[in-house]
Amino acid sequence: MQTGENEQALRKILDMTRLISIVLLGLHFYYYGYIAFRHWELVSEFSDTILGNIYKTGLFSHFYISKMFALGFLIISLLGSKGRKDEKLNYKTAFLYIGLGIFIYWISYVLLMLKIEISNALILYILVTSIGYLLLLTGGTLLSRIIGRKLNDKDIFNKENETFPQEERLLENEYSINLPARYYLKDKVRNSWINIINPFRALMVLGTPGSGKSYFVIRHVITQHIRKGFSMFIYDFKFDDLSKIAYNTWLKYKHLYPIVPKFYVINFDDLTRSHRCNPLDPSSMTDITDASESARTILLGLNREWIKKQGDFFVESPINFLSAIIWYLKKYKDGEFCTLPHVIELMQMDYDSLFTLLRAEKEIEVLINPFVNAYLNDVMDQLEGQIASAKIAMARLSSPQLYYVLSGNDFTLDINNPLEPKIVCMGNNPQKIQIYGAVLSLYVNRLVKQVNQKGKQKSSLIFDEFPTIYLNNMDSLIATARSNKVATCLGIQDFSQLRKDYGREQADVIMNITGNIVSGQVTGDTAKQLSERFGKIMQDRQSLSINSGDTSISRSKQLESAVPPSKISALSSGEFVGMVADDPHSKIELKTFHSEIVNDHEALKKEEENYIDIAEIRKLDNAMVQRNYLQIKQDIQDIIHSEMERLLNDPALAYLVIKK
Repeated sequence: MQTGENEQALRKILDMTRLISIVLLGLHFYYYGYIAFRHWELVSEFSDTILGNIYKTGLFSHFYISKMFALGFLIISLLGSKGRKDEKLNYKTAFLYIGLGIFIYWISYVLLMLKIEISNALILYILVTSIGYLLLLTGGTLLSRIIGRKLNDKDIFNKENETFPQEERLLENEYSINLPARYYLKDKVRNSWINIINPFRALMVLGTPGSGKSYFVIRHVITQHIRKGFSMFIYDFKFDDLSKIAYNTWLKYKHLYPIVPKFYVINFDDLTRSHRCNPLDPSSMTDITDASESARTILLGLNREWIKKQGDFFVESPINFLSAIIWYLKKYKDGEFCTLPHVIELMQMDYDSLFTLLRAEKEIEVLINPFVNAYLNDVMDQLEGQIASAKIAMARLSSPQLYYVLSGNDFTLDINNPLEPKIVCMGNNPQKIQIYGAVLSLYVNRLVKQVNQKGKQKSSLIFDEFPTIYLNNMDSLIATARSNKVATCLGIQDFSQLRKDYGREQADVIMNITGNIVSGQVTGDTAKQLSERFGKIMQDRQSLSINSGDTSISRSKQLESAVPPSKISALSSGEFVGMVADDPHSKIELKTFHSEIVNDHEALKKEEENYIDIAEIRKLDNAMVQRNYLQIKQDIQDIIHSEMERLLNDPALAYLVIKK
């Protein structure tokens, strides 16, 4: 440690060194300008004696030696000087002074060669050399006042300080999704890989519109999983963006499957390119709880505000009513008419006929008993409150196009059946979200029930714009499907969107149990939550302190957010942050990433230009669709007529007939 005495002693030594430098320069002037000094009568016998002794040392053996010694002592005196620091000073100014001073200091000898009176030449020489000396002294002093390690003014957004090492190895297995990327580490760009080696722990892809969710992430999930032999379900919000990718990838890689999967499409807008599938297939419903789940899914999909009111009387009553109708049609003639269009039409029948039919099925007696009692006791206000909301909501699904798709049976929803694998794409229409979303929610609910079973083929469920459909117990699927080799990918614009459509509690659970997160630009609470999830890194900190006596810089290290919310809010398209999950067989130390996913844009553009459209499935005209629509209505009339006749003709069952 330096003490006051040491500093004072050092200052005295420096002053002495500088004084020696000045004395040597003065002796240089005196010796080489002796004639002028003698002319000015500034010489004496004593000074000549001293000068003679100095000459014997060899100091004046050459013109430049004494000047060099004077310069050397000046430099030594400057090395230990400590001027008050100033953040505005820079090396350019200091070196300009020093360079100019050295030039003048050494070039000044030319003045002694001028053909003028010697005394005048000496005066000019002394004056110019002194100016050079003073410039050198000024430049050296400025150097001592410059702050050696300035604050990094160029990195005003702290970009370099918030970089961290990321996974640069390619870790691939039979299930993985691997995305090439590049990232910054300090001021260098390095190549990396986003290795989603365990997609069965679920993948959530977030990002505002245009952030590149589909182009940079979801399309690669589709192509890589099809290439690795996954059966697949795709919820294509903007049909047929993802479906076309899946279709062409399937055509390219279907030969790699042990059993070639079949490709199916559900699309309500273009029926010629849509297969038909009955989500209420009676063979897939083993007990009445399946009917209850289906009823809950379809009604909550049609009435999103009910999601937050589950358990209320006027929410559970319509669900029970619809469950009873579904189970009745499942039991009637072994489910021959168990389709959603038949359910919708049966609901619209008059209460006398409807309740008479439902009373004939013992398994649903508990469900319909409150409704029948309310009707028999003329409590019509309560009854209408319980049933009308279901009837009105379901009536919105009454259209020939929907009836046509929902009443057929081209395929079943067990997409990961090892003997009959499938790739199924279901298309929505952003302009008809309310209607199509509810029906597709029912499809997804029934599909998940059949997919999430042991002993099936590995499968991938991909949901673009996931909040636009309602999947009850999505958290249970993520939590339990891992062991059944079901990979789930959820595309979401913002966490607030999920909270709005699913309710805060379920949205929080879905967010927190998802193992793999890939996020583009998001803002607000979503950015804050992600930033907390990514954790903190050790970052350099500098502070500048200036006072009247001195200027100092202090450096320290501090734990700060690896990816602060402001940075997540300002991500460019194609730039993603996130965290991946590993498994016991392949550990990943560097799970967090902040990188730009690298797409070969030219190759992808060329590939898309060569895509072929999804093949036409059947020739169809409006008359066929209309005929199917009318046939369903007729089926319900026939069921009521035949059942009423059966009950009236059987004395043991005649009491079930209601007549008011």
